[in-house]
Amino acid sequence: MYKALLVGLGLCSLLGNAAANEVTNPNKIRVVALAPHIVENLFAIGAGSNIVGTVDYADYPAEAKSIERIGGYYGISLEKLLALKPDLVIGWKSGNQSEDLEQIKRLGIKVHLSDPKKIEEVANELITFGKFTGRIEQSEQVANAFITKLKKIKKQQQSKKILTGFYQLWPEPMMTVSKNTWINQLIETCHVRNVFAQSDTDYPQISIENVVVTKPQIIITPDEKSKTPQPVVDWQKWPEVPAVKNNHFISVNADLLHRFSPRMLDGLADMCDKIDVSRKQIKSTQ
Repeated sequence: MYKALLVGLGLCSLLGNAAANEVTNPNKIRVVALAPHIVENLFAIGAGSNIVGTVDYADYPAEAKSIERIGGYYGISLEKLLALKPDLVIGWKSGNQSEDLEQIKRLGIKVHLSDPKKIEEVANELITFGKFTGRIEQSEQVANAFITKLKKIKKQQQSKKILTGFYQLWPEPMMTVSKNTWINQLIETCHVRNVFAQSDTDYPQISIENVVVTKPQIIITPDEKSKTPQPVVDWQKWPEVPAVKNNHFISVNADLLHRFSPRMLDGLADMCDKIDVSRKQIKSTQ
């Protein structure tokens, strides 16, 4: 049945080429990377030239902008993917549509799923990508540097007073994060207790009234790239919230914090530094 679908799409000849691809030289492996963080990690280990296709928003480093796009969060074009004759597709388990990933597997193309659960696991992914692309030494160097930098940040934060914070993931509908998310790990690294950590879902939709009740000392808002202007919450209407009363709003770079790549630590360090400013101000008023 699936072959019949390919006939209808005129993809049978491409399927034969893709399925027959055998990689004898890892340095020449043709990779389709289905998430921005995957692209960043491949470039980080010197394997950017192996990427023949990617998705929308894969914009770092600058060289990534010239890579052919084959889809985005809305789905992947199988026709475009097959035309690229990839040896390997690296997908994002939590970010790509499962139907797309299964279809790619059925086409006979090797698929590896990126699925980091902890900050430290970025290092594991870097090494895995290094094995795929023949950049083992480079990937180990980058992975070791990542772990060293992460340990340094954690050591700097370990003795600091814990603040309560609200992470405004999205303004309308208002959404935040719970304890099982990547972002919550980053917040906790900066010694901030997420006021919605115990929510039943990973990305709960909440109301402003819910935030008012939790009385966070700081409010963290990610600066998201968007083609359309996003709604702005007028927090000044709720001065009973300590973060609002004392003007402790922290803006962070979403492109750094929300991607599982070495650059994420730059975003983490920046967020921790900004939280430290609020922490000192709060201490001085107590």
